[in-house]
Amino acid sequence: MSRSPWADTGLFLREFVRHPLNTAAVAPSSAALAAGMTAPLATTGDPVVVELGPGTGAFTRAIQERTGGRVRHIAVELNPGWAQLLRERHPEVDVVLGDARELPALLADRGITAVDGVVSGLPWVAYSPGPDGRGLHAVITDALAPGGVFTQFAYTWTRWAPPARRQLADLRAHFGEVTITPAVWRNLPPAVVYVARKPLRRSGD
Repeated sequence: MSRSPWADTGLFLREFVRHPLNTAAVAPSSAALAAGMTAPLATTGDPVVVELGPGTGAFTRAIQERTGGRVRHIAVELNPGWAQLLRERHPEVDVVLGDARELPALLADRGITAVDGVVSGLPWVAYSPGPDGRGLHAVITDALAPGGVFTQFAYTWTRWAPPARRQLADLRAHFGEVTITPAVWRNLPPAVVYVARKPLRRSGD
C-alpha cells in the first residue's frame, strides 16, 4: 500500500485532537528519528523485536530495514484503524490489536520467552502504574533478554516538564544503563531518543 506523508499527518492530527493523552505525536515521526530509534537494534542473527504504539508505521519500516527483514517483529497497537492500516502496509509484521500491558500474555501465546529489543512510540502517560500497581517499564524489563535494548523518544521541549522527569527517573530505576541521544532536529517537533540497556528485574515491582 502506498504511503502518503500528508495523509498520515492528517490521521495523527485527527487522533491527537480526539485523544490527546493517548496519541504521542501530532505528526508521524521523521526518517531521522526512526533511524535514531532503531540504530541500537541488533543487525545479526534473527532478532525478536516488539514495537509498542507503532501508529502508521514510521518505526515499523525502519525496524525492517535495520534488521534486513530477518526480524521476528511484533507490533502492538491500541488503535483499531491504525492496526488495520499497519497490516495492509506491512503484512510481514505480526500486528496485534491490544494494550502494551498485555505484552507478557502476547509473548507467551507465541512461545516467546524473551525479546532482543523493544521500540516504543507510546506517550509518557502510558507508563504510569496500571490496576495491578505495575508500571509499563516493569513489563518491558521482564520481557527483555539480559542483552536487550529499549528505545523511547521524547520531544525536546517536554524533557524538563515534571511528567517527563518522573518517567526518566523511573526508566533509570528499571535499567542499569540509560543514555540520551543528541536532539534530532529533523523531526516535528525536534526529539531525543532514550536508549536503555541492562534491564533490572525487581521482585514485587
